[in-house]
Amino acid sequence: MTQQLDYQTIREIFTRFEAAEAEPKGELDHVNAYTLVVAVALSAQATDKGVNKATRDLFAIADTPQKMLALGIDGVTEHIKTIGLFRQKAKNVIKLSQILVDDYGGEVPNSRAALVSLPGVGRKTANVVLNMWWGHPAQAVDTHIFRVGNRTGIAPGKDVDAVERKIEDHVPADFQRHAHHWLILHGRYTCVARKPKCGACLIRDLCAYDAKEF
Repeated sequence: MTQQLDYQTIREIFTRFEAAEAEPKGELDHVNAYTLVVAVALSAQATDKGVNKATRDLFAIADTPQKMLALGIDGVTEHIKTIGLFRQKAKNVIKLSQILVDDYGGEVPNSRAALVSLPGVGRKTANVVLNMWWGHPAQAVDTHIFRVGNRTGIAPGKDVDAVERKIEDHVPADFQRHAHHWLILHGRYTCVARKPKCGACLIRDLCAYDAKEF
């Protein structure tokens, strides 16, 4: 496993990330907390681009749990059939919408425990929603963050939970709010899986990766 970088190096890395993009944004389209929950739940094993294409028309007619329930499972299925695992995801969207109506007055709760109790919503989805909608310093570790955390030495860990804890423990507090977005975007566009673009990387001199390609 890559050695954990020291505090000053990590601070410099995130200082550079912030200088390059001060307010990084998630790439899933949404109009409110509810559509964000649905979009993130649909994004499991799917690309943000694919989810956005599927939800563009869906959210235009169903941007609340009540409207989604009125659309029904067949209606939801028809809109998201281009997304992987669409049948199960459609069932989850209807189930979570019903729970939001029955238990939360149609509002999305801002508690991680409440969010992860919803069908199709795991810890990663809950953390994305808490971070993007309410500004909580929650770290949603996906495959990109797991790779970047381990490859660079920012947050090495054997599983996503370990990487999440390392980010919380080692990334300076003033960078915690945007940390997961900076890491996702870095992994998505620069520190890619097969052939990282080290020559174009703004943290290449700080990164612990020992197989850099230029």
